[in-house]
Amino acid sequence: MNDSRQFLRHTLATLAYRGGKAVRGAPDAFADFKPAPGSRTPAQVLAHVGDLMDWTLQLCRGEQTWHEAAPLPWADEVARFHRTLADVDAVLAADAPLGTPVERLFQGPIADALTHVGQLTMLRRMFGAPVKGENYSKAEIVAGRLGAEQSAPRREFD
Repeated sequence: MNDSRQFLRHTLATLAYRGGKAVRGAPDAFADFKPAPGSRTPAQVLAHVGDLMDWTLQLCRGEQTWHEAAPLPWADEVARFHRTLADVDAVLAADAPLGTPVERLFQGPIADALTHVGQLTMLRRMFGAPVKGENYSKAEIVAGRLGAEQSAPRREFD
């Protein structure tokens, strides 16, 4: 596996870690929180991240197909988040050639997903259920670890 693919796998693990933290322990009503007219709810944001990962899979196959899924119930959407990250990681971990350069995968759907994970964290604060800040450079983030079970934070702060 080349360094670019390995780096992108680490980026997916970072998404799993940060995204998992953004959704873990969220109050039930958070999924439907709407901070302003016309804004997306957290459930819609998380569904969009799942759509981005599905698009990433399409791009890996050399296809340019977009599908917008209706948001699932919150717990199912959280599970979809982790599952789609794992699906993309499995393609990156394999030896098969990619249909889109790694750099384009990063600059498009992966970078967008990072933005939306930050949005979820901000929405948690606006909702009144903030996520603790963390020195993420100290976090134990490992390529291939994409499920809801992540390492405990090493250095959080308020």
